Parts: sequence; C-alpha cells; structure tokens
Amino acid sequence: MKQTQFIAVSLVAVQTLAAAACSHQQAQRPARGPVTVRVAPVRIERASPPITATGTLALKDEVPLSFKVGGVVARVFVDEGQPVRRGQTLATLEMAEIEAAVTRARSAAEKADRDLARARRLYADSVVTLEQEQNAETGREVAESDLQTATFNRIHATIVAPAAGIVLHRSADPGQIVQAGAPVVVLGSRSRGSVVRMGLADRDAVRVHHGDPAAVHFEAIPGREFHGQVTQIAAASDPATGTFDVEVTIASTTALASGLVGKVEIRPAGDQPVAIIPVECLLDADGTNATVFAVSADGQRAQRRTVVVSFLDGDRAAVSSGLDGVREVVIDGIANLQNGDTVRIQP
Repeated sequence: MKQTQFIAVSLVAVQTLAAAACSHQQAQRPARGPVTVRVAPVRIERASPPITATGTLALKDEVPLSFKVGGVVARVFVDEGQPVRRGQTLATLEMAEIEAAVTRARSAAEKADRDLARARRLYADSVVTLEQEQNAETGREVAESDLQTATFNRIHATIVAPAAGIVLHRSADPGQIVQAGAPVVVLGSRSRGSVVRMGLADRDAVRVHHGDPAAVHFEAIPGREFHGQVTQIAAASDPATGTFDVEVTIASTTALASGLVGKVEIRPAGDQPVAIIPVECLLDADGTNATVFAVSADGQRAQRRTVVVSFLDGDRAAVSSGLDGVREVVIDGIANLQNGDTVRIQP
C-alpha cells in the first residue's frame, strides 16, 4: 500500500513539474509579430489561353518576277541581298529571237494594210465582193494584234523593279534558258512591313481574331521579343496540311532577314473575365488547384485561399475562382506566412 501511494504521489509531482515547465516555455515564447510582405494587385481582364505556333518571317510583299516569254537569259544585274530602286532593270533576255518576232509581225501588219487598201479599191470598182473586202479588213486587224503582242513581249523580255526593295532570291544566270513565267528574281518590298506566317489547327484558328496582340521570339536573336498583331486569317484551310494560314505583322524588323524561324504567342481576347495575378503568388500547385495568400479588406491580415488556375500566360496566372472580393495578393514574404498572420505591407 505504501508503494502504491508513493507512485501516485510521484506521478502527481511529475505532472505538476511538466505543467510548470510548459507554462514557463509559453511564458518565454515571444508573440508573433507582423510579417513584412509585398503585394500585387488582382487585375480583372477578359483573357483566354495563349496560342503558340512556329512561324517564318517574311516581308509582306514578296514578288516573284519573271519574263513574259521564254528564252535565253542575257544578263542578271542584281545579286541576293542587294537593294534596288523602283524602275531599275534587273534582268534581260537575248533579244535576237524576240526582235525577229517583232519584225515579222510588223511586216505582216504592213502587208495587211496594203491588202486592205487594194481590196477597198477593187470593191469600189466592183471587182471583188463585199466579203472579200471585209476579209481583208479582218486580216489587217489580226496583223495589228499580232504586232501589239510581239511588241508587248519585247517590253517584258526585260525585268524591271516594280517598287523599291531588296532582292531576296536570284534563280537564273546568263546563258540559262528559262520558261515563260519562271521566277528569275524574288523582290521584297518593305513598304507594308514584315510578317510572320504560320499554320494553325482549326481549334486554334477559330479563337483568333484580327487585331489580337502577339509576341514573337526568334532563336537567332535570343533575349529579344518582337510585338505585333494578327492582320490576316485564311478563310479556308490548306488542302495539303489542313491548317489555316495566319499572318502576324510585327514592327522593328528592318535589319532582320526573311526566313528566320520564330515562336509566336498569340493572345486572343477572352469571353469571360478572369483574375490575373503574378505566377510568383501561387503556392502548392496541384493540377489546376493552387494556394495564394490574399490580403484582408482592411489590409491587416493574410488569408490563405485555394484558387483554380485557368491558364498561365508567361509570368501571369489567370485564376477563374477563389479570389472573389480580393484586391491584393502577397507576392513576396510568402515563406514566412501563416493563415491569419498580421502583415506589414512594404511599399
């Protein structure tokens, strides 16, 4: 019995000492003071997920220039990369055959004129019929048309720059035989700027509209972003690829060469408003769910909230739910926060 009483007394003593120690520790623990944080505003925008694609830079106006008729190339006066002025001669054909065609057509036209004059005199003397006189008149008209065609072909046996620009490609050399309409020089004009051309799948093409902003990054020019907007959307898909051709016009590309490959990010306007916050505000992301610390309406406390992330747009996150009534979220100092902590907002 005495031993049992001793154990009971001992337990009571231990509990008393433990309680005293705990009370002492609580007394020694300092109260949690305000946590210094920086905040970011919650912006409400109409936005939708960005569309990314790979495109190729080109001048808006790239004109393949060719001869009207086939023949032997006499001279090509320009090389690739060379700037040209409007009206400058770029290439010519050997003219011997073409001049011969003009001479032949001119002689035929002169003969037709003589035949018509003779037929009219004979018709006036009732020597030939009206039909014969009319046939002579038709013959002259045909000969005149042939002369005009030959003269036109002679003019277009020389390629002249239709506008000021730069030679993008040269595909013929002197002595080479070219067919009518085969490109000899491709001329690029900067009068309407540069574009990035890409093909979009139908699910993306239906979301794009004229004027949507876009950003372009070229691997050849790291660290630089070019801004532009959608200026052309094909009304039908390409039969070969099934994609829709889209053009984004960009600025400040005077020094860039056509053919550069770039990554394009189009930001179409959204139908529903979403809350936009910096990505750095997100914690414990799991799929579309994440956590943020919101600042209470009085600006005094941090409130832990679970949000649904709709999509990411660069360094921004679009939140579809969880931030109703929230004007600011914590962006810096999150690691030290607990739900309900008092905060001191750093300017």
